[in-house]
Amino acid sequence: MRNIDVTECGETPIEKQESEIVERKGIGHPDSVADGIAESISRELSKMYKDHYGRILHHNTDQIEVVGGQSKPDFKGGAMLEPVFILLSGRATTKVGDERLPYRSTAVRAARDYLKRFKYLNVEEDITIDCRIGQGSVDLRSLYDTQKKLANDTSFGVSYAPFSETEKITLEAEHYINGELKEKMKGLGYDVKVMSLRNKDRIDVTVAVAMIGREIDDLSHYISLKEELKDRLADHLSKLTERELSIAINTADDHKNNVLYLTVTGLSMENGDDGSVGRGNRVNGLITPNRPMSLEAAAGKNPVTHVGKLYNIIAMKAAEQIVAESGNDVEEAHIRILSQIGKSIDQPQVAAVDLITASGSDFGKLSKDANAIVDEWLSNIDRVTDLCVDGKVTVF
Repeated sequence: MRNIDVTECGETPIEKQESEIVERKGIGHPDSVADGIAESISRELSKMYKDHYGRILHHNTDQIEVVGGQSKPDFKGGAMLEPVFILLSGRATTKVGDERLPYRSTAVRAARDYLKRFKYLNVEEDITIDCRIGQGSVDLRSLYDTQKKLANDTSFGVSYAPFSETEKITLEAEHYINGELKEKMKGLGYDVKVMSLRNKDRIDVTVAVAMIGREIDDLSHYISLKEELKDRLADHLSKLTERELSIAINTADDHKNNVLYLTVTGLSMENGDDGSVGRGNRVNGLITPNRPMSLEAAAGKNPVTHVGKLYNIIAMKAAEQIVAESGNDVEEAHIRILSQIGKSIDQPQVAAVDLITASGSDFGKLSKDANAIVDEWLSNIDRVTDLCVDGKVTVF
């Protein structure tokens, strides 16, 4: 029997609270770039290990540092002056017996392949990569390799469901800019940060978007691009709420003094902005100070026994399923799962589930259903490993 504790929570649902703050760092933010590289390296190492030995060997590549370069952006052009420096650090299985494994070349290739999604970035000239991934701790490798169902850390995972309107708007704003709008508005870069504040029934959304100089003719064009983006966002995001919605774009701009968020590559890391794994979005893609959160850096951690990754994903997936299957009887589900190093990963010290329930609901039935859902996810924890390796779940 697993220690799954389901309780009825008297907390006020987020939508009924007076205020709410939500943040999303987009895929081009330096912290997200570090997360994306770390996760890409973990996936490629996992595949390499499976190809060689039929299973994933010990690794944690969650120590990636992005050190900003220098650039000279300009309308209709601009130039990179100094490359961005990226340090690949962490631990991996470097050899088995006498056979050395191509872990460094695999890691560097994965990093470069990931960066190719930013089409204005010249990966060969604008990026310097140094791989310092080394051999992992003997004790942790022993836990991982010979008894792979044992947790290789004492850690916890936390998540909740469902998203509030403000959370949906924050996530969708970045997805919209870095998705559908990319072809319609050529000047928009990849480094997008969205910060939303809901105060009662008003939502203020502040968006920072790195603009791409070579796609913009002059200051007038820059200003018109901002206005068009504001209008498009307001129209698109207003479909997600009936609350009053306000949009602000690049509020640090000073048009009179030509202080603009102009870039060469659409990435702020080109000009001194740095990034680290785990300093950005949580596993659900958001930073939510009004909600239960873990500070765990999930990106790059091994997807087999590192509970800092597995439990955060399970907490998210299980919470979503509990709410979806409750028939509106669960207003919110909060889940916290704690491991103990060396113990079976499917037997956490506790899986604590807090349910905020609708008036008149049958808590006994909801508790039983929630227990069964969490138990099923823990029983089939290998499914989470597959989702990570196949790239079917994001962790930032």
